[in-house]
Amino acid sequence: MRPSPLLTALFVAGSLACASGPAVRPTLSSGATPVAVASEPARDAGALRVMTFNIQSGLRGLEQVAAVIRQEEPDLVALQEVDVGSTRAGGQDQVERLSALTGLKYRAHFGTTTLYGGAYGIALLSRYPLESLEQYPLPTPKGAEPRTVAHAVVDVDGREVSVYATHLIRRPFNGAARVRQSAFISQLMAKDPRPRLLMGDLNDDPDSRPVRLLRRQLQDVARVTHADRTGTYPMPLFLRSLRIDYVMACGAFTPVSTRVLRVGASDHYPVVADLRLQPAKAPQAAEATAAAAP
Repeated sequence: MRPSPLLTALFVAGSLACASGPAVRPTLSSGATPVAVASEPARDAGALRVMTFNIQSGLRGLEQVAAVIRQEEPDLVALQEVDVGSTRAGGQDQVERLSALTGLKYRAHFGTTTLYGGAYGIALLSRYPLESLEQYPLPTPKGAEPRTVAHAVVDVDGREVSVYATHLIRRPFNGAARVRQSAFISQLMAKDPRPRLLMGDLNDDPDSRPVRLLRRQLQDVARVTHADRTGTYPMPLFLRSLRIDYVMACGAFTPVSTRVLRVGASDHYPVVADLRLQPAKAPQAAEATAAAAP
């Protein structure tokens, strides 16, 4: 039995409604956690394992979140709904704590608003140093929770890779706003000459306008690896899980595999993707390709 769109919308309205706060100037904090670094797993040249995980402000325990991350041994993790210094988090810097618990020593938090007396936003954990950190506020309707897209550059086998992370405006009834946010991200990424990754909670379905817009220049890795039938946001009762969390990659990457981890550490399931960065074209080959183009 397929649930009606109205019934689904009513459940989603309550369950996906993130706590909103007043608009504030975006904040960015980063560092390297002085802890024992996670052992680097054996990978082939150019191989990269990434994860995106909406952690629901660690309400079910940061230790559970960290255990999931440690088990998968990712090189890069994009986190959404992350608190730093809030009363809800007991004053804890959740990014620093997760960095310590997972051994992914490089971290950055991109705050979008103030909630419960602390910074709330998205974050990155990385096995590699995070360079050129930037964040850009996304177009958001007046009175809505502020949203951002974060950017970092990492070195993968001697080659610079751009990592983008985001969390688009919540559903339902905000489709037009998500289109504007996706358009902003697309325009930003189109100007970047490096190999590019985008990870995050896009709050929309695979065939929605915002996601289709991003697919004009990026691969939906789950779709390419035929792992797109598993939802990432479980719904109550008989309602079908939603697939709203994504790893997307430009053509410089070959998607190898994708897994949705059906764990109870958050109200979202994390997504893990294995990618292979293709060798950079030699200058002569690049010139020949450009010359042959119509």
